[in-house]
Amino acid sequence: MRRWLVRGAAMGALLLVVAGALLYTPDIAVDTLRSRYASARSRFIDIGGAAIHIRDEGRRNGAPLFLLHGSNESLQVWEEWTRRLGDSFRIVSLDLPGHGLTGPWPSEDYSVAAYAELVIKVADWLHVPQFAVGGHSMGGAVAWTLAARWPDRISRLILVDSAAYPRNGAAPLSLRLARTPVIGEITAYFKPCWLVERGLRTAYADPASLTPARLRRHCELMRRTGNRAATLRRLRHAPPLDPAPLPSLNVQTLILWGAQDRWVPPIDAARLRNEIGGSELVVYVGAGHMPMEEVPDKSAADVRRFMSE
Repeated sequence: MRRWLVRGAAMGALLLVVAGALLYTPDIAVDTLRSRYASARSRFIDIGGAAIHIRDEGRRNGAPLFLLHGSNESLQVWEEWTRRLGDSFRIVSLDLPGHGLTGPWPSEDYSVAAYAELVIKVADWLHVPQFAVGGHSMGGAVAWTLAARWPDRISRLILVDSAAYPRNGAAPLSLRLARTPVIGEITAYFKPCWLVERGLRTAYADPASLTPARLRRHCELMRRTGNRAATLRRLRHAPPLDPAPLPSLNVQTLILWGAQDRWVPPIDAARLRNEIGGSELVVYVGAGHMPMEEVPDKSAADVRRFMSE
């Protein structure tokens, strides 16, 4: 019996080693990722000890529009809009710290408030005194925080499936796991792309919208050295959203939402429209959490109209 127990324990240990080898995903060096995902319009500017990756594109003398991505995304999610709007507007996008090619921040402050302050510093670096700002998901929370704290700097506000309200009830399982010591590290570092794909597909109404190129980019940029540790810190230490400033916003606001969003419910879109005075809501049937990628023609046309009014 003892011999069988020893053999069983050895076999179990071997299976764990094999499973770990199959599931473990190492970091990817930033130089490797820059060669794949930086463009001719990419710039890296030093703010707070981090090399912030920005793209300053489009019409140089056009009205400036800053675009802010969501959690675990990158500035590349705006490429469809940039292609469609760059003939008329100056479009500035950036990888927020802990994301994309920017990587971790020495301050380790990954709160929405810190991100908002960073955007102002980027605008100052570019000598842009006033600008429109659009944000997706977590980036939407950064955008409306900018409008609340620096109202003289924000000319227009665009919220795309924006985070705004704390969720009632228990946090999602993925968030609870990330906040658990050791377990969080395991779920972050032992997660191959095929596991990432299973969750990411739910962001799209039509899973086919998650193209192989988008999936590969998402998986690889998450593995940029330092990004996963930054994500764990953000999820564990960032304070909950406080929507109290929303009713006091005094800026022209366009709210865009996917009717099939399974990540941030469309009921939040209606609540935002009611709380932000004079705001406009456009809902896209057939789109999920990523309308700028799922319905780029329609959503970009609505942005063009809004920016040109």
